[in-house]
Amino acid sequence: MRSYEEGPVTIVTSVKIVDRQYDNYMDYLAKTCKPVMEAQKQAGLIVRYGVYDRYPRSKEEADLYLVVTDPNMASFDGLRDKSEAVASKVTGLSREKATLASVDRNKVRSVLGDEMIREVILK
Repeated sequence: MRSYEEGPVTIVTSVKIVDRQYDNYMDYLAKTCKPVMEAQKQAGLIVRYGVYDRYPRSKEEADLYLVVTDPNMASFDGLRDKSEAVASKVTGLSREKATLASVDRNKVRSVLGDEMIREVILK
């Protein structure tokens, strides 16, 4: 028997915000992203989400971490279709319009990358 069990899986997205666009990006997160995340949580697609401010050591590093925790690895099967359906219901945007909106967000931020981490629960 192992002394641990595999826990939830978290995706950490590193975001670099364009100078003087912090408030604009935070408005987007509060007004658009948060309702979508809450709906995904309500639908059982995610466990939790969060936005973490950070103080980069250099201008190339991320300003924010966007963190989304999924119940387990199996929850990723079919997740894109399920997430898009929830987001479309909340925002009223089709996949095409959501893609265009994402391109527009590149004017205020750059996604530097994603990291997947998994909690290990000690017994």
